[in-house]
Amino acid sequence: MSTASTRTPESRYGRSSDERADRTLKVVGAVLGALLLALIGWFGYHYVGQNKISGELIGFELAENSVQVHLEVRKDAGVTGYCTVRSQAESGDEVGRADFRFDGDDTRIDKVVTLRTKAAGTTAELLGCHPE
Repeated sequence: MSTASTRTPESRYGRSSDERADRTLKVVGAVLGALLLALIGWFGYHYVGQNKISGELIGFELAENSVQVHLEVRKDAGVTGYCTVRSQAESGDEVGRADFRFDGDDTRIDKVVTLRTKAAGTTAELLGCHPE
């Protein structure tokens, strides 16, 4: 005795709905993946490519009513910009904030600046650098 097959013959009735759904999901996934890559590229370009001035806080020394901050700034030649630095007390209250300008043709500036504070600060934080 042989058992009769209950499956439909291959290619006789066209594609099954599962195959069409799989193909649709693959197309949608490829489009969404391409959009995600484009979005990451756009953010990367604007964060790295368009940032004409950037800085790094190397170190700081605390005093009674000031903080000596050692900054290293990298910028394009001829670009004028500023970096914002702040200091906080042990309680977390902000005790000082200032903008320090950087201009000229140098592309790398290594400078120690003094941030005046209204009380004893315990930290120094570089909030960011921006071109003018």
